[in-house]
Amino acid sequence: MWRCGGRRVREALQRLRGCSTQHRVWRGMSNPACERALQYKVGEKIHGFTVNQVTSIPELFLTAVKLSHDNTGARYLHLAREDTNNVFSVQFRTTPMDSTGVPHVLEHTVLCGSQKYPCRDPFFKMLNRSLSTFMNAFTASDFTQYPFSTQNHKDFQNLLSVYLDATFFPCLRELDFWQEGWRLEHEDPSDPQTPLIFKGVVFNEMKGAFTDNERIFSQHLQNKILPDHTYSVISGGDPLCIPELTWEQLKQFHATHYHPSNARFFTYGNFQLEQHLRQIHEEALSKFQKIEPNTAVPAQKHWDKPREFQITCGPHSLAANTSKQTMVSVSFLLPDITDTFEAFTLSLLSSLLVAGPNSPFYKALIESGLGTDFSPDVGYNGNTREAYFSVGLQGIAEKDIQKVRDLVDSTFDEVVEKGFEDDQIEALLHKIEIQMKHQSTSFGRALISYVASCWNHDGDPVELLQLGNQLTKFRQCLKENPKFLQEKVKQYFMNNQHKLTLSMKPDDKYYEKQTQIETEKLKQKVDSLSPEDKQQIYEKGLELRSQQSKPQDASCLPALKVSDIEPSMPFTSLDVALTAGEIPVQYCAQPTNGLVYFRAFSSLNTLPEELRPYVPLFCSVLTKLGCGTLNYRELAQQLELKTGDMTVSPHVLPDESNPDTYEQGVLFSSFCLNRNLPDMMHLWSEIFNNPSFEEDEHFKVLVKMTAQELSNGIPDSGHFYATLRASRTLTPAGDLQETFSGMNQVRLMKRIAEMTDIKPILRKFPRIKKHVLNCDNMRCSVNATPQQMSQAEKEVEKFIRSLGRSKKERKPVRPHVVEKPAHSGSGERAHGNGSQIIRKLITDPTFKPCQIKTHFQLPFPVYYVGECIRTVPYVHPDHASLRILARVMTAKFLHTEIREKGGAYGGGAKLNYNGIFTFYSYRDPNSIETLQSFEKAIDWAKSGKFTEQDIDEAKLSVFSAVDAPVAPSDKGMDHFLLGLSDEMKQTHREQLFAVSHDKLVAVSNEYLGIGKSTHGLAILGPEIAKIAKDPSWIIR
Repeated sequence: MWRCGGRRVREALQRLRGCSTQHRVWRGMSNPACERALQYKVGEKIHGFTVNQVTSIPELFLTAVKLSHDNTGARYLHLAREDTNNVFSVQFRTTPMDSTGVPHVLEHTVLCGSQKYPCRDPFFKMLNRSLSTFMNAFTASDFTQYPFSTQNHKDFQNLLSVYLDATFFPCLRELDFWQEGWRLEHEDPSDPQTPLIFKGVVFNEMKGAFTDNERIFSQHLQNKILPDHTYSVISGGDPLCIPELTWEQLKQFHATHYHPSNARFFTYGNFQLEQHLRQIHEEALSKFQKIEPNTAVPAQKHWDKPREFQITCGPHSLAANTSKQTMVSVSFLLPDITDTFEAFTLSLLSSLLVAGPNSPFYKALIESGLGTDFSPDVGYNGNTREAYFSVGLQGIAEKDIQKVRDLVDSTFDEVVEKGFEDDQIEALLHKIEIQMKHQSTSFGRALISYVASCWNHDGDPVELLQLGNQLTKFRQCLKENPKFLQEKVKQYFMNNQHKLTLSMKPDDKYYEKQTQIETEKLKQKVDSLSPEDKQQIYEKGLELRSQQSKPQDASCLPALKVSDIEPSMPFTSLDVALTAGEIPVQYCAQPTNGLVYFRAFSSLNTLPEELRPYVPLFCSVLTKLGCGTLNYRELAQQLELKTGDMTVSPHVLPDESNPDTYEQGVLFSSFCLNRNLPDMMHLWSEIFNNPSFEEDEHFKVLVKMTAQELSNGIPDSGHFYATLRASRTLTPAGDLQETFSGMNQVRLMKRIAEMTDIKPILRKFPRIKKHVLNCDNMRCSVNATPQQMSQAEKEVEKFIRSLGRSKKERKPVRPHVVEKPAHSGSGERAHGNGSQIIRKLITDPTFKPCQIKTHFQLPFPVYYVGECIRTVPYVHPDHASLRILARVMTAKFLHTEIREKGGAYGGGAKLNYNGIFTFYSYRDPNSIETLQSFEKAIDWAKSGKFTEQDIDEAKLSVFSAVDAPVAPSDKGMDHFLLGLSDEMKQTHREQLFAVSHDKLVAVSNEYLGIGKSTHGLAILGPEIAKIAKDPSWIIR
């Protein structure tokens, strides 16, 4: 997987946001992993390593141990923390000097087989032989990283063995290079009369990646602001340069970059460090001697005057205004990221400059009306050796480029003159405090991401993690010098000649020109071939196809057994009480680390049909328009000072037992420090009772940003939009899901953003408010520590009592409403009169599923394909079999057909909770052929051509998702939202264990065959001649 610049503000601390761990111990109890790590002594020798540093980092509840390997100089960082979700990563500094994508192709190819595990594709095979909670590999601009995480000790050792062998001792076979990188091959490999074309997984992945205009801009920005060394090239590969890469160059790059002397090892969690060190030393490092890797990135030479560039991209057919599709940004080179405190200061300064409606650049640029949103990669970017800051606008007219540049300069002048308000700085520091306390399940991986770039350039990762020290120093600097931040602005932005102005405008013929260049490159390659070369290519193509089609013996790979899976799941204790007389509130006591999590769910059953399409926009802007006496700027300030976040989102919740029944509503979510709970609940009261729908100018700004984000997101989420459309007519809920989240919503937002008078949309919101912002059909939930619960009960009751109720009962718009109690199990206790959550579900007894096939024509060079089939929901005994079947089909058939043979970046099958069985492909050079592969997959499943081993592997893969760790903030949410009890989940668990070969063949025949169940199809991508002539397809 290739990583390029981001879409939003790249603050260093943002990577930790939402990524703290599930802290497994109640606050105040011991932390054995940390205490054990504190016993290590500097200078101590352990399995070929020497301990260099042992540091307690109490603000993150961890102990850091830094080591180095004696023979090779490999560096090692262990973060001991009482977290069962243990993480490993090995990272190499990879510094390519051309855009052939050599580190990216290598990242793919090393995972295709190694000395100890010579079978094809051990990486994908381990996904089904493991209970991993995460497995992947990433190519960044200057490093390549191989992380995994798991809660199972034996699994950790298995995965570690495979990862070590893959990275240090890969086979790097030529056919694997052909498959993963690029190759010349006949369109139909079995017919030498068909034309030769470019194929390859990375080749197609990068063609897909550069359909995203934001990514094109981000890539050029990095290339042009750091032009002297590795950052001037595309590490992932330019599709027009990838065909220049040779197999020999790939092997040479591995030899020079994938050496322990150029490696950084990282482990995290509560497993013992000694076992990791022994295995890494014995299986890999003991076989190497130290070398000088010569991979360091030199400092960029500073410019003596600013530079300007203009580039082009493809037009955006779903952008709101076709005449305003230009982007421009002004960027500045900043100091080396290994200067930890300076980097910390500049990332905070960046947030103050661009984050939220109170920031100077939001006021100056976003509210200028010139564009739709900030330019890509806005803010601080610390992913390269020297950081850079960027700010600008997208969605502007080309004639306004100079206006944006002038606004950037004048805003810096104003900041130097006026500085920042104390409340703005306090709000930002509060955000950091709450991010350090907020607990999720991927903290270990977030830490790797946080330290990767700095450590890659020999910075100190431990110093980087000592956020408490940096905050103290930051406060001290502000105290000693009130103009501390203004002086930084002057130093790095006003007096900095290393300043880049980059603009990008659409070219109607952009994709045509790209295709033409690719065609010419292909012609040059083909014209230079002798008849013998062509014959060899044909034979190699047949050999590759034969290898891909052969059954693989994966017996060399380590594997867990189904018996390693826990037979029963831990149950969560819940209390449900009626508050203020009739509103059910679910309380879940959890070790939340001093935070309180509040949610409310409000039904949409009485909302008139014509208002439904506007619910997502209503939700998106509700907490951004002001409320009560607060205008939108004051509300934004209060949210930052008093909460971690307050979000509102529409939800369509399926029923666990009937595919024609669903619940529709709006979910309100927030969290805060214990001390701020009264303030947070007061803010919710004001938002519910007195929302402001008067700020039409700011509303216009929010609409443009929302429309821009939706249209920009399509290239990354095309498969999501395809499958949502394909399932639209299979259940009564499908149409509403498409309305809220599908291409219909993207197109509606485009139309609204194009309106000259937006007031008619704003006038709909008070009508929506009447139906949603009351407690007529509401339920609430609280996750907090036991000590915090009594205060939480009081504050929630106060909130509910503050809400309005309808004077007369409103009737549901759809007459068929089913009242269904949430299933309570042994873990759930009701207070008082057997109080429980009652869900009001919509059902449509007259609904008939029907097949619709839709092709959204978009100017992309790749396709996103979805096919959906209506089957049976969660509690049906066959649901478990279909869930396992989806995994068997993905691992044993679709991966080979769609990725290996077809060259798509991804594809497979999955079963949704509501019983929609989904086939999909992602960044796929094929469309109709992929739909044919889905049909073949069904025939393959019906024929039962899979083994007991295949079924066991699919069970392991499914259980790794079923047993994925759940954060304290999310415990009990299945019960609160879906009405699922732990007993029901345990029953489903037992049904998964009981899935057999016979059951899989039976459900394949019962549900998947043509004529058995209703299918829906959808494709996003360029024109397809065959479909254009087929009247059964709708072309959009």
